[in-house]
Amino acid sequence: MQLTERDRELLEFAAEHRIVLGGHVQKLLGASERAVGSRLRSLTAAGLLRPVPVFHRQGDCRQITGKGLAVIGSGLPRPRLDLRSYEHDVGVAWLWLAARAGAFGALREIVSERSMRSHDATEDGRQAPLAVRLGGVGHGGRERLHYPDLLLVDVTGKRVAFELELSAKARTRRELILAGYGADARIEAAVYLVDNRAVWRVIEESARKLGIEHRVRVQRVRLGGSCAPPAGRVSRAARRASDLAPTAQGSR
Repeated sequence: MQLTERDRELLEFAAEHRIVLGGHVQKLLGASERAVGSRLRSLTAAGLLRPVPVFHRQGDCRQITGKGLAVIGSGLPRPRLDLRSYEHDVGVAWLWLAARAGAFGALREIVSERSMRSHDATEDGRQAPLAVRLGGVGHGGRERLHYPDLLLVDVTGKRVAFELELSAKARTRRELILAGYGADARIEAAVYLVDNRAVWRVIEESARKLGIEHRVRVQRVRLGGSCAPPAGRVSRAARRASDLAPTAQGSR
């Protein structure tokens, strides 16, 4: 199969995310549902993408394969799918597309969690990780690190960490991560995108407690669209996960 420029763009997008939907690809390429379906089927037949068979709308769900990664020269590992994070992974892909479209201003770079982890596994990454250091050691004696869902770098080089927070973490974990952001001088701000007022409230309370409210922004997002996961498998937020964009409410 001879890849077109658009095929490469699609595969590069798929490499950055754990799962991609037909709707994501329509937004990415500005193409019709029919054209996207045909392109996905061709790339799947060539072994560059694979359908995710656990979903009843198999044609809409894809992951990049090892062969697909090799074709575009990507050093990223094959993505793994965890049903427990399905709605989050779908939402982060929409967030990436929103950032690419300029929803958060002019950007020099959009770095996915997968790319950050891959970078930090290299020699250069071990010396200067993109992750936020949390202090101390964790499982296996490794340094405790945290990766935002996306790291956006603006045209002046400032870094802003984005977190899509669809449920509240345990207080200890939440405050450990927030303290890490507060102590990391490389991060201009941490933006938490939430669709739940209760989650909004606990993040703001923790930021105030730690004295870093000036470094943390909480932004309401409206999740809407037609992503349809299998009934009973994930929460209703996944069924509203496309067209991710900030509402006018903004941060308080």
